[in-house]
Amino acid sequence: MDPYHPDDPRYDPQTQARIDRGRLKRALNLSLMFVLLLAIVYSAQGSLDTRAFAVAPQSLPGLLGLLTAPLLHGSLEHIVANASSLLILGTLAGSVYPRATAWSLPLLWLGSGLGAWWLGAPGSFHLGASGLTHGLMFLVFALGVLRRDRAAIATGMIAFFFYGGMLLTVLPREPGVSWQSHLGGAVAGLLAAMLFRKLDPALPRKRYSWEDEEETLAPLDDELEPPAPRQVPVLWNRAERQDEHGVVLKFPPRE
Repeated sequence: MDPYHPDDPRYDPQTQARIDRGRLKRALNLSLMFVLLLAIVYSAQGSLDTRAFAVAPQSLPGLLGLLTAPLLHGSLEHIVANASSLLILGTLAGSVYPRATAWSLPLLWLGSGLGAWWLGAPGSFHLGASGLTHGLMFLVFALGVLRRDRAAIATGMIAFFFYGGMLLTVLPREPGVSWQSHLGGAVAGLLAAMLFRKLDPALPRKRYSWEDEEETLAPLDDELEPPAPRQVPVLWNRAERQDEHGVVLKFPPRE
């Protein structure tokens, strides 16, 4: 992974742009490879008993699904919906936060399964990568709130624009949808954002010419405090007259 080098003179804007394109291409390729893996597993599901590899809530054999359930899907519509989300969110997270994403993926993977295993109804089976997609969305959005640099805010806004509805799908809404795995992935994404928010260096901030001009013409006071009244120059004083007296106004007494 190529880090950013905002203070290194060897990295000019053209070199930095090349590094950025490499990060984006690498994140997209990795997301495509994972989607291809999901497609291969889905094509082989016909000969497998998916219940043995799904998350079975509150049962010891069902813990195996923590590792295998995100690779399984119940229908073609299910895998298509998750594949598109993984492509967009995986590319966003991997290109802007490559280190944080790499460290967060195991936590998101296990968190989505633990949410289904702990909160799911006994006798049910949970499978699919939707918990992982919710984890990526909450990871990207939370990193934008915590880091607050331009790239982080823009990435969080893009993720929220496409998948802001995931904020509602962490709660029970539709029968047959594992909101428990969604909630587990979302909680894992928030936790990963707090733990790994400092792994990736901030992007170099672009400096405009007018900022340099303002600093040379009118340097800012660090304390931003106005001068004392005695330090303000007096431009005009009123001449005092010796024969000038005040005027006393007489008011009628109250009855």
